[in-house]
Amino acid sequence: MEKLIENIKLYVSLNKQEIQLLLESVDKKTYQKNEVIFKEGKISDEIYFVTKGCVRLFYNVEGIDKTAFFYTEGQFICAGESYTFNIPAIENYQAMEQTEIFVFTKSKIDLLLKQVPKFELIARIATENELITCQKVIASFITKSAEERYIDLLNTQGELFQRVPQQYIASFLGVSPETLSRIKTRVFNKKKS
Repeated sequence: MEKLIENIKLYVSLNKQEIQLLLESVDKKTYQKNEVIFKEGKISDEIYFVTKGCVRLFYNVEGIDKTAFFYTEGQFICAGESYTFNIPAIENYQAMEQTEIFVFTKSKIDLLLKQVPKFELIARIATENELITCQKVIASFITKSAEERYIDLLNTQGELFQRVPQQYIASFLGVSPETLSRIKTRVFNKKKS
């Protein structure tokens, strides 16, 4: 809970009463490795905050999982379009390791907003984070090679290589596992020389 409060305090200050209301408005859930947190086809009425673990966002494209992003500690997750427009989601979220998340349901958020309007921030932060994430992923695919995307991932979220199976990292980078292996070798050899 402290991680969530610290994250919100980056944007707005909270007094003890507001923190207590926040505590009463979230549910803590634990998911086991590979367990699906949210499945496509459902209408999202929840916003998640990762306190421990790693979550993979993926899409099912003609029966093949395509990884779009990884969320780790301190990040909000929201199936934004589904949550906002009350339509079935096209994304899936899966725990990559034992994962703890705080869950905000839409009804609890609505109640919280009536009590403390500045908590509108929670939904806004989650939505903004999702938008920024999408923009970064799109930009990287348009402006960078697979090798450059690999180097960026290594530099910004290098711990993922210990936490996530390589096939999902390859999918995220838009390459096959074999191509990822060749990229790793090339990058390693460049660093050596």
